[in-house]
Amino acid sequence: VACETFTKTGFVLVGGEITTSTYVDIPTIVRKTVKEIGYSQSSMGFDWETCGVLVALEQQSPDIARGVDRGDAAKQGAGDQGLMFGYACDETKELMPLPIQLAHKLAQRLADVRKKKSSGIDWLRPDGKTQVSVRYEDDQPVAIDAIVVSTQHNPEAKQKAITEAMMDLVIKPIVPKGLITPKTKFHINPT
Repeated sequence: VACETFTKTGFVLVGGEITTSTYVDIPTIVRKTVKEIGYSQSSMGFDWETCGVLVALEQQSPDIARGVDRGDAAKQGAGDQGLMFGYACDETKELMPLPIQLAHKLAQRLADVRKKKSSGIDWLRPDGKTQVSVRYEDDQPVAIDAIVVSTQHNPEAKQKAITEAMMDLVIKPIVPKGLITPKTKFHINPT
C-alpha cells in the first residue's frame, strides 16, 4: 500500500498504488470518514453527502512488488519510501519531543471538546491546528514561549468566547502549569 489523500473544499482525492484482491468501497469509506469528522453541511464548506470523491488507485508497480511480495515476512522489504520528520527522545512518555507531544494533545482535546459539545460549546467546526513553542535550557524544557490554537467555528461565534473556551477547555487541561510563565504568549485564532 502506497496511498495518499488530498482534500480541498468539497473534494477528496484518494490516489496511489495498492495491491489487493479484496474490493474496497473507497467512496463510501471517504464519505463515512468525512461525516465522522463532522462535516455535515454545505455551509461549512464540506458536506459528506455532496462532496466530490475521486479515486485514482492502481496496482503497485512490478519493481516495488518484487521487493516486498515475498513469502517470508522476515525477508520482506519496505513497500516504498517516505519522508519522516522528528525524532524519539525521553522528554515524554510518548518518546516524542515536548512541543509536538503537547501540540498533538491540544489538537485531540480540541476535537474532543467539539465532539462532546463540552460546556455547551456547539459552535466549533472540524478544522483546527495547534503549535507549541518550548524554551530549552541545557537540553531540558523549562517554559512554553507560545501556544497557537486555531479553530474553525460558526460565523456567529465571538472572538472573546472562542478565546475563553480555548483557554479553559483546551489549553489549561492539557498544558502543565509549571511550564506557563508570565511571558507565555497565547495566540487563539490569531488571523
